[in-house]
Amino acid sequence: MQKILIPTDFSENAWNAIVYAMQLFRNRPCTFYFLNTYTPVIPSSRFMAKMVDGVRIEDALRDSSERGLKKTVERIQKKFNNPNHQFETISSFNLLTEEIKEIVDAFSINLVITGTKGASGVDEVFMGSNTVRIIKSVKKCPILAIPRNFGFVAPTEIAFATDFNRFYTTSELAPLVDMAKMFQATIRIVHVQYGIKALSELQQFNLNMLRRYLKDVEHYVHTVSELNSVSQTLEIFSKELDIHLLAMLNYQHSYMEKMTREPIVKRTAFHTQIPLLVIPELGMEGSSQRTKAKEHSVPSS
Repeated sequence: MQKILIPTDFSENAWNAIVYAMQLFRNRPCTFYFLNTYTPVIPSSRFMAKMVDGVRIEDALRDSSERGLKKTVERIQKKFNNPNHQFETISSFNLLTEEIKEIVDAFSINLVITGTKGASGVDEVFMGSNTVRIIKSVKKCPILAIPRNFGFVAPTEIAFATDFNRFYTTSELAPLVDMAKMFQATIRIVHVQYGIKALSELQQFNLNMLRRYLKDVEHYVHTVSELNSVSQTLEIFSKELDIHLLAMLNYQHSYMEKMTREPIVKRTAFHTQIPLLVIPELGMEGSSQRTKAKEHSVPSS
């Protein structure tokens, strides 16, 4: 039973991510947790209203949040009516990223799926500020970011971007391998280089280990020259090979970190045209956590 958390603000952008999730996991038993957070403006003076028509503002916002979540579940059940899927709703007076971290811990969430706005913010041009904050804050669970208006395509071509400078554990690669096996997908390991040169001894070792981990999945290695920026290079690679899903590990000095730090001029072209799977750095701690989770899991009937 997969446990999947989907934050929603009831926008069409959020609904598009929900539709993608329902189709992606249509053949898997899942519990979906739909989260809506609200943070009322705290009155800064005695002249600011604490109540409207006799109702406390916080109560009104909570009621609106709960109604929105109920309508979302009803809309899903009407459109999909999938017996594999169960739904839970969470309405919370909290900051979005803080609530997500708490829910991931409390419910042992396997995946967070969020819609991306490709917004116009100065800092977060390429994905939208909420998505970037979630990726930077949530360290115990993979994040799947779905671009606005992206229609579902079964991910049979998956790109995994890496520089081979880091050793990967089986627990970190598990979401990637699981996705590939679920759709009999081909994994395209893509290495972006600034000037093509031979791999170092460490990089070659890490590549060999990676290929060993992926032995049960069809995979190929692609080395490409950097074009202006990492983000633009990956976007062009994805278009040319008709990639349906781009996956990256998020750790210090990774491609993911580089992309969130690239100058605005270099990454305005990258608007996450395809879904992006961001896998957190788990290391050996992740392996032990995964083992504990298996020990405490109850077989589904």
